[in-house]
Amino acid sequence: MKIMKIAALGAVFAAQFTLAQFKQTPLPYAYNALEGSVDAQTMEIHYSKHGAAYAANLNKAIAGTPQEKQTLIQILSETSKLTPAVRNNAGGHYNHELFWTILTPEKNTQPSAKLAKAINETFGSLDAFKEKMSKAGADRFGSGWAWLSVDKNGKLFVSSTPNQDNPLMDIVEEKGTPILGIDVWEHAYYLKYQNKRADYLSAIWNVLNWKEVSKRYDEALSKK
Repeated sequence: MKIMKIAALGAVFAAQFTLAQFKQTPLPYAYNALEGSVDAQTMEIHYSKHGAAYAANLNKAIAGTPQEKQTLIQILSETSKLTPAVRNNAGGHYNHELFWTILTPEKNTQPSAKLAKAINETFGSLDAFKEKMSKAGADRFGSGWAWLSVDKNGKLFVSSTPNQDNPLMDIVEEKGTPILGIDVWEHAYYLKYQNKRADYLSAIWNVLNWKEVSKRYDEALSKK
């Protein structure tokens, strides 16, 4: 009996070091904090069901593989060599973790002077950028994402990817470091906007966290 108890305790101790490597970051605002642009029910389901599933399924997909010891960025950089389950869930986890942070209940945040200058130089104006970004999301056939990223030369570019792919993956055509991502899967907007994706894409700018996007821009440049 004592041997069995010791064995059981050993299993519990070992499990502490083999449980989920990747976890959701707590949502930085209440589910209803973005009402008017993103409804509370959508946010709760999106975060607690969809987002949670990507993290859990990623841990299952990498269990017993070398990816257990890799960072999420390392995994994304070699998705062409990995299973669809790893690709989809690693992308889903990364994309959603970014998405929660670039939304905020704070009103009228603005890009930093450095980011605003880069946006103006690249796209002509902030409004022109928003139009290009929204079009990337609206034109994405089926499910996917629209991105603002920084390329290897430190230049901004807008792109779109299917499903849970993102510009960090080695399988995408336009590679870079994402600093802003908009989820255009139906689960991100359908309860409030139904089939009107364009309305959702218009409203999302009202709750965009430009402080976070500017921070990510500075971090991306520092790595170049």
